[in-house]
Amino acid sequence: MLCRLDPPDPRALCDLCLAQVCCHLDVLCDRRADGSLRLTQAPMLPQEMADQLLQKMATEGLLNDRTIGIFRNCKELRLRRAVIRHSPLAAESFRLALCPHRLQELDASWVSGGLTGANILSGLASNPECRSSLQRLSLNGLHLDWGSLSGDGNDGGGACVGFSSLRGLRTLSLAQTDLTDVALEDACSLPQLESLDISCTSVTDLTALLERGGTLKALIAHSLWQLDMSPARLLFILSQLHTLRHLDFSDDHLATASAGGGDGGREGDDMVRQLLEGSPQVLPALVSLDVSGRKGIAEAEVKAFVEARSGLVFLGLLATGASSCDVLLSSRSTLKVTGGANESQLCEALKRYRERECFVREALVQLYTLTTDMEKPRPDLLKLVLDGMQSHSTSVHVQLVSTACVFNLTTHGMSESMSVGLVSRTVAQLLCAMKNFPNHKQVQKNCLLALCSDYILQEVPFDKYLAVKLVMNWLSSHEDPTLQRMAVAVISILVSKLSTAETAQLGSDIFIMKQLMGIVQQKAMGRVVDTTLKFALSALWNLTDETPAAARHFIQCQGLELYEEVLETYYSEAAIQQKVLGLLNNIAEVEELQAELLHLRYVVHVLSLLRDSRLEVNVRYFAGGILAHLASRPEAWTLEEELRTTILKDLHTSIMTWTPPEREMVSYRSFRPFLPLLQTSQSAGVQLWAVWAIHLVSSQNTSHYSTMLEKEGVLEFLKALAAHGDTHSDIKGLADTVLCLVGKDDASAAEPCC
Repeated sequence: MLCRLDPPDPRALCDLCLAQVCCHLDVLCDRRADGSLRLTQAPMLPQEMADQLLQKMATEGLLNDRTIGIFRNCKELRLRRAVIRHSPLAAESFRLALCPHRLQELDASWVSGGLTGANILSGLASNPECRSSLQRLSLNGLHLDWGSLSGDGNDGGGACVGFSSLRGLRTLSLAQTDLTDVALEDACSLPQLESLDISCTSVTDLTALLERGGTLKALIAHSLWQLDMSPARLLFILSQLHTLRHLDFSDDHLATASAGGGDGGREGDDMVRQLLEGSPQVLPALVSLDVSGRKGIAEAEVKAFVEARSGLVFLGLLATGASSCDVLLSSRSTLKVTGGANESQLCEALKRYRERECFVREALVQLYTLTTDMEKPRPDLLKLVLDGMQSHSTSVHVQLVSTACVFNLTTHGMSESMSVGLVSRTVAQLLCAMKNFPNHKQVQKNCLLALCSDYILQEVPFDKYLAVKLVMNWLSSHEDPTLQRMAVAVISILVSKLSTAETAQLGSDIFIMKQLMGIVQQKAMGRVVDTTLKFALSALWNLTDETPAAARHFIQCQGLELYEEVLETYYSEAAIQQKVLGLLNNIAEVEELQAELLHLRYVVHVLSLLRDSRLEVNVRYFAGGILAHLASRPEAWTLEEELRTTILKDLHTSIMTWTPPEREMVSYRSFRPFLPLLQTSQSAGVQLWAVWAIHLVSSQNTSHYSTMLEKEGVLEFLKALAAHGDTHSDIKGLADTVLCLVGKDDASAAEPCC
C-alpha cells in the first residue's frame, strides 16, 4: 500500500534552503564588537528572498538582537517587506538593522524586548526614503508610548515624529495598543490612509475619522469598550466615510466582563441596529460588514439590509442569533457569512476569526455539535480546528472544545483517510494541549481519547517520547478504569516504538516504573485478567529491554517479588506468563543483575515452566531464555551444580519438541545479548536456545533481521558454530538453516533451502 503524501509545495525547496541558513547562522557569520552577527560572505539575494529569510527567522523564533545584525549594512540583503512579529528586539537593534532599508511594509506586531511604537516611528522617520516608501505598518499589541514622541528634532525635520511623518502609509494596524484619541487624530492626518485597524484600544471618540472620509476604504474597529459616543453620533461619523467598503464593528461581548469595558459595547449595539435599519445611502460603497457579537439584532433587520445592498459580499453575524434568515441560507446566495446556522457559516468564522479567541471558541462549540455524528473524513474541518488550537494554545476554553472536535474528526478510522502530515500535526497539537494543561481533567481526557488509535500510534510520526511522558503524568493522578486502560495501552504501544536511548531515558525514571507496577499489583490482588493488566506488563517489558537502569529500578521496587506472585496467580494465563517471563529475560541478560535471579525458588519455578508440555511454546520459550542466560556463566552460578546440569539437559530436550508459532510472538531491537550464548565454548543447551530464537524471528521477518544479523556480527558466530567440530548436530542444522535463510552462507547458497 502506498503512503499518502501531501500535495507538492512549490515553495518547499526555498523553505528548506532558508531553514538551513537559519540553522547555521553561527557558522556563516562572524561577530561585531556588540555581539551582533554579520555574514562573512553574502551572495546577492533576490529582494523577495531576503524578506522571506527575515520572516523565517521570526517565525522560527530565531530573530533577536544578535541575529538581526545580518541585515545591518548589508547590500546583499535588501528588505522591502519586513516581518518581525513576536521577536524580542531592542530599539537600537531595530534602528540599526531595519531602518536604513527602503521598506514598503513592516509588521512589528507583538514584538518584545522593549521596542515600543514610539521607537519604531522615530527610527522609520529617520530614513527620508521610508517616510515616503512605507505603505503598510502593523504595530498590533505594542506599547505605543505616545507621550515620548515630541518635536525634539530627532526626526531630521524638526517636526513632531508620529504616524503623520510617514506620508506614504496606506494601511495602519494598531489593534490592542494603548492608542489614544490624540494619536488617532495624528493617524487620521495621513493623506493616503485607506485601511485602519484600531480594535481593542481605549479610544473614546471617533470624530478624527471624518478627516479621512474621502480615502478610507477599510475600518476595523471591533471591541471598542471605552467608546463614549451616542449611537446617533457614531452613525453620523460612519456615514461620512463615503469610500468605506469594509467595516468591522463586531464585539467580543463574551469577553467584555473580563476586559473591564465601559458602555461602548451597548452604544455600539444600538448604532449597529440603526445602521441595519437605515437607508442604503449610508455607506453606499459598503461590500463587507462585520457585526458579530452584537446583541439585539433581528433577522428581519438583517434580511432588509442584505436585500437593499446587492453588492454585499460578506456579512459577519456570529454570536448574534440572526444568521438563520432565509436570504442568508438560500442556495442561490453567494454572500459569505459568519454565523452558527450551518457548517458553511462556522467554517467561514474559523477562517476569518483565527486570531480572536472569543469567536474561535464560539464557532468551535457549535462545530462540535455538527461533528458529533460525522462518519466521513473531513480534513478541511480538521485543519480549521488545528489553526484555532495553534493560535490560542494557552486558552483553556479553546483547547477544551477543540480537542473534543479533534476526537470527533479522527475517530472511527477517519484519520486513516487523511494525509499523514495532517494527522501528525494533529497529534502535535494534542500533545501541546496536554503539556499546557496538565491538571485539566477534561482536556487530558479528550486528548487521550483521540490518541488511543492503533493507526495513529503505529503509523503516524510524532514525538512519542513526549507523548509517553505526558500520558504517564496524567495516569499518575487518575484512576478511572476506562481511561486508565486507554492510557496504559498508549504507553505500552509507544514505548515499543522508542529508540534504545529514549527507552533508557524513560526507564531511568523510577516514578514511571512505580506507576506501572502499581497497576499490576492492583490487578493481581483482585486476580483480574484484563487488557489494562496486559498493557501494563507489556510496557514494563519494553521499558527494561536493553536498559539496565530500568531493570535495576524494577528490582529496587520489589518487582521480582511482585512478578513471582503474578506467575503463581496467573499460571494458566499464557499471555500474562509470556509478558512476565519476557521482562525477567531482560533482567537475565544483564550480567550484574543475574545474581538477583539466582534464588532456588525462582529457578525451580522457571524450570517447571520449561518442562510443562501443557504450556504454550511462547511461555516455555521465555522460560528457556531466562535459564539459558543464567546457566551460560558457570563462574557466576551460585546454586547446586547438579541443578545447572539438569537445566542444560532439559533446555536441549525441551527445545527439540517446540513447534514455532505461526504468528510473531517476540521482536528484538538487537541480537547483542545473544552473542555470549553463541560462543563455541558454551553448552549445547544454551547454544540451541539462542540459535532457535534467531531462527524464529528471522523466518518470520527475514527482511528486517537480515541486516541486523550481518551488522552485529551474528552471522559470523553462526558460521563458526556450524563449522566447529564439537557443535551438536541439532545446532549445526539450525544454524545452517538461518544462514541459508538470510542468503549469507556461500557454501549452501547454490542448494535449495528446506
